[in-house]
Amino acid sequence: MAFSATFSQSSFSYLSSFPHTRKTNPLRLWSIKAVKSTEPENEKLAETKSEGSSNAQPSTSVSKLPKKPVYSMKKGQIVRVDKEKYLNSVNYLSVGHPPYYKGLDYIYEDRGEVLDIRIFDTGEYALIAWVGIPTAPAWLPTEMLIKSDRLNYERM
Repeated sequence: MAFSATFSQSSFSYLSSFPHTRKTNPLRLWSIKAVKSTEPENEKLAETKSEGSSNAQPSTSVSKLPKKPVYSMKKGQIVRVDKEKYLNSVNYLSVGHPPYYKGLDYIYEDRGEVLDIRIFDTGEYALIAWVGIPTAPAWLPTEMLIKSDRLNYERM
């Protein structure tokens, strides 16, 4: 069943550019009414059926779901960041640290866990949280991450 919304003209009185000129209640809310559509549903269904029957092939095809993306990593994967790739990336330049800033050494030395993976317009990114380091997780491109095969990761 189709519905449409109509707004009453008096509800726009408080939207004047000069609010002190109108004396309306400031607590007045918009009044919205649900109105039944004038077009009957039977006619809509008949139109869609007639359009489908005019095609040469029957419309029995099921709508296809988009394919799931194939990621290069899994959630829960233990990783660390490749230092050379990170220092030459836009991600490092956007942070604004001086060259060879020592405050970020934990991302090269300590293990990080992949929390989430997404494909954006600029490529595949992973949300990385570092184990035992009280910092916020960071989105980094997966091309600059080094996968670790084992969980008992030794610090460099």
